[in-house]
Amino acid sequence: MSRTYTSPFADRYSSKEILEVFSADRKFRTWRRLWIALAEAERKLGLPISEAQVRELKRHADDVDYPAARRYEERLRHDVMAHIHAWGDQCPKARGIIHLGATSAYVVDNTDLILLRDAYALVERQLVNVIDRLGAFAAKTADLPTVAFTHFQPAQFTTVGKRACLWIQDLLLDLDELGERQRSLRFLGVKGTTGTQASFLQLFDGNHAKVKKLDALVAEAMGFGSTYAVSGQTYSRKVDAQAQATLSGIAQSAHKFANDLRLLQHLREVQEPFGKEQVGSSAMAYKRNPMKCERMTSLARLVLSLSTNAAFTAASQWFERTLDDSAGKRIALPEAFLAVDAILQLYLDVATGPAVNREAIREHVERELPAIATENVLMEAVKAGGDRQALHERIRVHTMNGQGRDVLERLKKDDAFKAVRSRLDKMMRPGEYVGRSPEQVREFLREEVGPRLARRKGQLGLRSGVRV
Repeated sequence: MSRTYTSPFADRYSSKEILEVFSADRKFRTWRRLWIALAEAERKLGLPISEAQVRELKRHADDVDYPAARRYEERLRHDVMAHIHAWGDQCPKARGIIHLGATSAYVVDNTDLILLRDAYALVERQLVNVIDRLGAFAAKTADLPTVAFTHFQPAQFTTVGKRACLWIQDLLLDLDELGERQRSLRFLGVKGTTGTQASFLQLFDGNHAKVKKLDALVAEAMGFGSTYAVSGQTYSRKVDAQAQATLSGIAQSAHKFANDLRLLQHLREVQEPFGKEQVGSSAMAYKRNPMKCERMTSLARLVLSLSTNAAFTAASQWFERTLDDSAGKRIALPEAFLAVDAILQLYLDVATGPAVNREAIREHVERELPAIATENVLMEAVKAGGDRQALHERIRVHTMNGQGRDVLERLKKDDAFKAVRSRLDKMMRPGEYVGRSPEQVREFLREEVGPRLARRKGQLGLRSGVRV
């Protein structure tokens, strides 16, 4: 057990995959990959860098001497220069060409963009699998009538599957936005101290074509098809703000779902999965608390708050560069991804095995059915020759003074509804009041969900990694 603080994301909540993406080791080894890509591209374009120097860098690409880097940083107070010196000690032949022409943002910002790309891919996979599981749940319950609420007051009937489609619709919006973020993400490339590429133009004796080629070669080596056409020393912090906004959107969707399920669990209609030996309360042994959904809402609030940090950071950058983004950025963006990863793991777990209590749903439907059916009763009674306003008043009185089946019995005894009395029992079928809900579910799954999943079928099959 550690005697110093460690993040709950590492100990309890987040997946191994997302923790590896934002690990220090991944970051610093990516720095070295970037330095190698820069040296190779500069050599290819004619700078005096030997093949032996590049080979030496590659031999030590992954064996980062962290104690040495820490000692250098304590002296130099500069993390990039510390790693340059530590690697230079391992690569004496190549020491002089490491980081040639570059500024710190070359490794720091390009690495952040690489990690952002990798993290997007993990989140996309989780989203796709949550949508797939919810889709299966919606299909299974497409025809199951349930009470729909407005203002958390009984309104009309819907189906359990139709309600699930509302949750899926939010996630599809998130998936589409995430796709746009992935498509629009570019590489910073080699832009120099203030984004003018002046140092590289100097290295290549004023040859603009070679500087442009250098930018393209490094981007290609790191798996990017394009770079941002203009920048200051860093890529625009709008990119981070957009990423945080997308993560915030996912958190909003998950929060809405989790709150809905918490309310449904209170009604005992739909409950999150509960382990055979799971304990709901240390005091009340009978308790079955919606702890996973409660954790989802708690983590979602954190993500929502972190998005404001990125917005303020993007808004407050000075000219070509300031450093007030750095400390917060090291925390806010990884933490937001770690939180969303944890949220989507919980979401996947709950969506895979929600317990549907059909008896409780039927009981609530039966209780509200007479009141909800009164609109149809009114229309039929008017068609039979009744006065609409007078009949409306009679229904209002009966529903104010009765509840459930008692309303039906009151209507049967009221001579104002004598003309439709024989049809009242027939008009009390819940399926008559769900509108096009079953059809909407099947159309939505076929036309909206299906095509998106088909394009990503290779990502399906993920299982939740919820630990506690």
